[in-house]
Order: sequence, then C-alpha cells, then structure tokens
Amino acid sequence: MTSRIWVRLFMTTLLIGGITSAIVGFIINWNDYVHYFTEFRIINILSALFWFILWGFLYSVVSQMGFFAYLTVHRFGLGIFKSVSLWNGVQAVLTLFVLFDLVYLRYETFAKSGDSLLPYVGLAVLLLIPALVIAWYKAKQTNREAFIPALFFMIVVTVIEWFPVLRVNESSWIYLMLFSLLACNAYQILILHKLNMQSQQHRQSRQSSENKITKSPKKLSKKTVH
Repeated sequence: MTSRIWVRLFMTTLLIGGITSAIVGFIINWNDYVHYFTEFRIINILSALFWFILWGFLYSVVSQMGFFAYLTVHRFGLGIFKSVSLWNGVQAVLTLFVLFDLVYLRYETFAKSGDSLLPYVGLAVLLLIPALVIAWYKAKQTNREAFIPALFFMIVVTVIEWFPVLRVNESSWIYLMLFSLLACNAYQILILHKLNMQSQQHRQSRQSSENKITKSPKKLSKKTVH
C-alpha cells in the first residue's frame, strides 16, 4: 500500500478508537459522571471526554499494531502451510483454544469459591458474537475463505491486545478496551481489501504513466529522423 493509504487508515482508526472510547466510557461509568450533566459542569464533562478520547487513541494504536502483526503472521502462515485450507484449519483450532482459555484461565485465576462460571462465559460470548458478525460480513464482501482469518483476527488478536487489562480484571476497563478494540479491529479487517484494491489501481496507473513517459522519447526520435 502507498504511504497515503496507510496514513488515512491510521487516522481513521485513531478517530474510531477515540469516538468509541468516549461513548462507551460515559455509558459504563454513567453513575460517576451523571452529576456533571445534571449540574451542567461543562469543564468536568470536557475533561472526562478528553480523558476517554486519549485512552481511545491509545487503544487504537494497540489495535493497529496488532493488525500489522497479524498481516505478517498471516503471510508466514500461508508460506509455511502452503495451503489456504490448512492454514485456515490451524487458525480455527487456535481460535477455539483462545476462547476456551479466555473462560477457563480467567475463572481459575479470579473466581472465588462459589462464584458462577456464567459471567466469564458471558464475556467470551460478548467477544464471539460481534466477531462472527464481522467475519460473516467480511466473507460476504470477499469470499468464503476469508471467514476464518477474519474470525481469528477478531478473536485471537483482540484477546492478545486486550490481555493487559484482562490481567487487572477491572470490569470498567475491560469493557472500555474491549469495545474500542472491536470497533478498530472491525474497521481495519473490513476495509483491508478495499485498500488493497486502491493500492493496486494506484500502482497500475503509475506504471502506465511511466510507460507513456518512456515511450514518448522514442516517438519523437523517429519523427526527427524522417
């Protein structure tokens, strides 16, 4: 891709992360900030908004690092396994493994005696449902073989990016980062094929213009000879 396309991807993803974090931040912490709105404390509202947007920018950068890392891993996977179906099978197994660990390891680490397993399963389901929707839409936009890679990215890569907050196990931060990462990751995986097409068209147009430039001196030289 051209540098202009990468810059546009970076800025758009940054904006998505900031907006998502601001909206989700106020929603999940509404009890802490509701008096700012009822009392029309504009300065406090703006400062809280600015704080959430900064966190959204940070989550966006983490998301983009994970996205670029996945593109590299995906290329390595295709090169190692020499088969799209085999590499997709490996990604499907890894996705199931990560979902299981997201429930089991967190339950073993944080659950107290008598705690229910349902909240831990619910968090995994909260990740799985949008991931399935995004993967289905990605496959609809491109081809069926794109379903598993998109699902892998939306689940495995998101969990890796999400891991620092999962270790802390603070519910407000868990949901704030989760929704920000999901929004940024969804945008990046859905826009990828369009950016590749734009990059390819730009490359072709540049090559055609270069060919015209190289051919034009030859035509001029023939005219001067005659």
